[in-house]
Amino acid sequence: MKKRFGIDIDGTVTCPSSMVPYLNEAFDLNITLKDIKQYDLMPLIPTSEEEFAEWFTTNEPRIYSNSPLAKGAKDILSNWTVEHELFFISARRNHLLDITKNWFNKHQIDFDHVELIGSHDKLAAAKKFKVDIFFEDKHDNAVMIHEECGIPVVLFDTPYNQDPIPKGVIRVKNWYEANQWVQKWNQ
Repeated sequence: MKKRFGIDIDGTVTCPSSMVPYLNEAFDLNITLKDIKQYDLMPLIPTSEEEFAEWFTTNEPRIYSNSPLAKGAKDILSNWTVEHELFFISARRNHLLDITKNWFNKHQIDFDHVELIGSHDKLAAAKKFKVDIFFEDKHDNAVMIHEECGIPVVLFDTPYNQDPIPKGVIRVKNWYEANQWVQKWNQ
């Protein structure tokens, strides 16, 4: 039976360190993914929130166009698309839809739907599209979606999402572990 997968893009399908080189270049930093201990980047960035927001808005197209795939994502997603519906739900803003779809096409990743909601609150989209499972890297999203929708949420392990998780949120190190969990869940 086909299931509908809700899948975040940035830090999940894309490598979670995608933005690090851009931050290092723009703000004269020398950080790695390990240095990012929380989702909010502002403690690491030597500028105001306003200036950072302006920089990010200007650089989003370049960052998203060039984000590398997370290891294993292409193969696993290609296999899943045969048996399931893949709904990519991202906090990206809607004006980035063409860039996002071009990125998927460039990496030859099929999708049933791409929803750019312009906010980190993915709960309404998860409910609207009636997803059966969700894949996420943002801790509070994972917990909220699991608790409000009553579905399993696979949380991709990163230095910035180390808070405790409830039983229905499953922490995985990579796409291969996610696939193993999904295969057991789907039986």
